[in-house]
Amino acid sequence: MTSTEIERSPGDVLDDLTWWTRPVAERDALFARLRAEDPRPFVPELDLAGAPRGGGFWALTTYDDVWEVSRRPEDFCSGQGTTIFDQPPSLREYRGSIIDMDNPEHQRLRRIVSRGFTHKSLQRLHGDVEQAARDIIGAVAARGECDFVTEVAALLPLRIVNAMMGIPQRYEQFIFDQTNIVLGASDPEYVPDQTPRAVAAAVWKAGEALSDLLRELAAERIAEPKDDLITTLVAAQGERLTPEELARFFILLVGAGNETTRNALSHGLIALTRFPEQRALWQADPDTHTAAAVDEVVRWGSPVLYMRRTVTRDGVTLGDQEFREGDKVVLWYRSANQDESHFTDPTRFDIQREPKAHVAFGAPGPHHCLGAPLARLELSVAFRVLFELLPDIRAVGEPDFLRSNFLHGIKHLRAEFTPRPGSTRETA
Repeated sequence: MTSTEIERSPGDVLDDLTWWTRPVAERDALFARLRAEDPRPFVPELDLAGAPRGGGFWALTTYDDVWEVSRRPEDFCSGQGTTIFDQPPSLREYRGSIIDMDNPEHQRLRRIVSRGFTHKSLQRLHGDVEQAARDIIGAVAARGECDFVTEVAALLPLRIVNAMMGIPQRYEQFIFDQTNIVLGASDPEYVPDQTPRAVAAAVWKAGEALSDLLRELAAERIAEPKDDLITTLVAAQGERLTPEELARFFILLVGAGNETTRNALSHGLIALTRFPEQRALWQADPDTHTAAAVDEVVRWGSPVLYMRRTVTRDGVTLGDQEFREGDKVVLWYRSANQDESHFTDPTRFDIQREPKAHVAFGAPGPHHCLGAPLARLELSVAFRVLFELLPDIRAVGEPDFLRSNFLHGIKHLRAEFTPRPGSTRETA
């Protein structure tokens, strides 16, 4: 089958943002059907209102296809964009981060920013993560209820990244608000006017606000270095980032990086609530189960739903399918993480699942998530502190999902727990 032989498919809804607010079970059932009947459907692209805008993409729904494409960057590149929607080349060049680059540019930037994610760097961060978790969770513990997303899950990764970078805590709410716009632009809660021009303007304004902050901080560190990641990246000896590159990296880190942990924590609370026997097992022996349980949270929740690649030349094949240069393929991580040929009873949350590499952080290849060890650290510490301070915390009601097919985002999630009198209050 070639890219010219296109038929209608149940997968046509994959670019319909409204469909992505449907119940999770309904979405997962569609992916299961596609894996069984039509694992690489061609999907027409839709605009924000759900109307056809021309073009389309091949949806890759199996674990093996996602794995294979990820390890072949010479055939399926990232440099033409990683979201379904094509950005103009000028905007891609201005706003592009390392996930939107191919070698050698990608290799150079990844080599520089990896300095902040070494094993030694993360070991030093452990105490900061635990203190942040205690402060944030302690701030709601006496109340008996909270919005788990906005008051806990969203704050922890944001605070840790800001501490790593050396960004004063007074900017926390500002960064939270701007990143909600950048990554949640397709949701009217964050951008009320959903016309394409208004959405583009809102994203541009939020991105510029974040960039201005980082350019200012970069200039300060160049003039007066400190012991933080900004200094490491822009003022170190040898290779370094320009202030503009730092700004783009920061938007990626506090955007996509924070969103992964934020949404994994939220999905994790839902999993603990819906699968009480797994919760009991984990809480009874966190030393034994935390590492595997955290990876199961990330697999089960799949915070990043997809990444896109672009075919680099005519004649590229994947199995028995041949592609043309410029064809877009979308790697549906959510579907791959539920592929029955690799995961038994895949929609079940099971912390004792037989070990198997999930693709929630991407599959092997140059774009495997650099921040995965940091996310695992944050999640491990957060759940341990939750079990200690709020041992009976549970999700109440249905989560309020982000209107997006890129992030499996949760905007709000009510949680209840036995109040803990005398809990520590969050410091300013």
